[in-house]
Amino acid sequence: MSLPPHTFNFTKLLVGDLDRSAAFYEAVFGLQRLAVVEDAIAGRAIREVMYQPTQEGGATFVILSFLDAPEPVMGETITGFTVADLDQTLSDVMANGGAIADPVREMPEMGIRVGFARDPEGHLIEIVQMLG
Repeated sequence: MSLPPHTFNFTKLLVGDLDRSAAFYEAVFGLQRLAVVEDAIAGRAIREVMYQPTQEGGATFVILSFLDAPEPVMGETITGFTVADLDQTLSDVMANGGAIADPVREMPEMGIRVGFARDPEGHLIEIVQMLG
């Protein structure tokens, strides 16, 4: 199977505490580890956790920490997840050290309910539940 010339394939989220972030995303969204990689980018040591796509043909989510740097600047990305039960997921966010960033909004014109949360390091997560 050949890929088109431009294909979205993964998102890498820069974090300060890789183990804490991994525990959060695994507990809240049920992500399954594909690999843990220790390498270097532009001469800087990194450690990253790669997750299996959550659906066939889906993108890979990766959390990455530069080992020589303090916590990264917030706002560099917003990660999005589609879930079956938004309210339960937001409860899981809170139970695992995250926070609610915005109240849930019903958007029937788009066929969704949407909420924004923050992971334990303050990164924004858009969480969508399909209506109907």
